[in-house]
Amino acid sequence: MENPVYISLSRMVALQRQMDVVANNVANATSTGFKRERVMFSEYLQRPTMGERLSMVQDHATTRDMSPGPLSPTSNPLDLAIRGKGYFVVDTLNGPHYTRSGRFQLDPKGQIVDNNGLPVLGSDNRPITLKTGVSEIRIQGDGSIFTNLDPKTPAGKFKLVTFDKEQQMSEVGSGLFLTDEKPQLAPNDTRLAQGMIEESNVQPVVEMTNMMAVLRQYQGIEKIVDSEHKSQQNMIQKLGRQA
Repeated sequence: MENPVYISLSRMVALQRQMDVVANNVANATSTGFKRERVMFSEYLQRPTMGERLSMVQDHATTRDMSPGPLSPTSNPLDLAIRGKGYFVVDTLNGPHYTRSGRFQLDPKGQIVDNNGLPVLGSDNRPITLKTGVSEIRIQGDGSIFTNLDPKTPAGKFKLVTFDKEQQMSEVGSGLFLTDEKPQLAPNDTRLAQGMIEESNVQPVVEMTNMMAVLRQYQGIEKIVDSEHKSQQNMIQKLGRQA
């Protein structure tokens, strides 16, 4: 196989990866707290022979856009949006996981849980449980929870954490993230907005434009590969006739 084909194929593989990321962004355009991703490309130099250098394309990494999404009001007092840096902590069978999605509810036990039924942890590292008979819930910006049963004494407080290396957090699905890094308490300027949710920061029109651009690039490179293949066929036929 000739070098131009190798180079073109490396770009096609990278574009396939980019299309997967863009498609995932589009699919999560309405997912609460989702952060759009993009692929970072790098040049990979190969020296097949002495004095020869081939410049390949390589998808180096996937980065996450950590800019906040728009906030939308809801009628649920347990819908919470984080203003600033921070993540909620939920308890799973595999240990704590982290999320920006604040769509919460009460389960039959009175625990505050997320959409997956996972308990949300409080500042004491235990699931937040409200007493039976709660009819009114008020959540302050610092995460303190007050109810009609005792309007002056907090019934609990949401734990908000942050990380120095957010880009290294792994997305495990359902809006949850996992990391080996030790969590830190969120800064004091991080606040909660009650009755609000943070929408995805994906801009569907932009992502659809990116998808079309990737498709056009792929089709263009496909033509180059096809043209190179035809040239090789013509050369083989001419050599065969000469022989």
